[in-house]
Amino acid sequence: MTKKILLALLVAFAGIGPAVAAGGPIALDPFPKERVTDMAALQNGARLFVNYCLNCHSAAYMRYNRMREIGLSEEQIRNNLMFAGQKVGDPMTVTMNPVQAKDWFGAAPPDLTVVARSRASEHGSGADYLYTYMRSFYRDDATTTGWNNTVFPSVAMPHVLWELQGEQRAVYVDEKDPHDPTKTAHVFKGFELAKPGTMTPAQYNEAVADLVAFMQWMGEPHRESRVRLGVFVLLFLGLFTVIAWRLNAAYWKDVK
Repeated sequence: MTKKILLALLVAFAGIGPAVAAGGPIALDPFPKERVTDMAALQNGARLFVNYCLNCHSAAYMRYNRMREIGLSEEQIRNNLMFAGQKVGDPMTVTMNPVQAKDWFGAAPPDLTVVARSRASEHGSGADYLYTYMRSFYRDDATTTGWNNTVFPSVAMPHVLWELQGEQRAVYVDEKDPHDPTKTAHVFKGFELAKPGTMTPAQYNEAVADLVAFMQWMGEPHRESRVRLGVFVLLFLGLFTVIAWRLNAAYWKDVK
């Protein structure tokens, strides 16, 4: 299992690692962390992941039936989240040929099982990265797909959620370099909505937060249980230390 997780991390890094090299340090928007413990958010995130991500990206180290842990029954999983005749106990894989995918996109889409963990850096958590990345696509006629991304410049992935978000343009302005007045810099100032989607900007941000919450949960399903158990263990060790200290004092009190 450890080897599989390491392999998934390597694949994820190979697919999206160039973002940092291409764009340098990135100012990431904070992901609303409370979403990871919200069952309704996780269920909606699972729906978005299956409908929009699982067409190209696999999550081969996650099985469909694990979604029972976010409150879904096997019947709900089978009827609403499975479309290719798989069994509920099967891993979340795709049928896309990796060779064809590389020809179409320039690189085979990476597995996303642990991508929320692999993207963590000194600039923010992996969830922060994904939350910012999925909200930073903009129209760019100079690229093959017609899309670009401020977080991952020249990204090969098209904007799969564009119908929900709509089409936005990146606004850049030329500003003088404060350290060298003879030079100018092309500075990103924000986005402007060119064509509305089926969701308002606020609704889209909520949907992306749900999607990222599911991806973070998928990378470490037992994180909350592990944290709760860790707190219990630390409290037990603290109490046991006090008891052991007093027992030691009582045992040696008559020894001169």
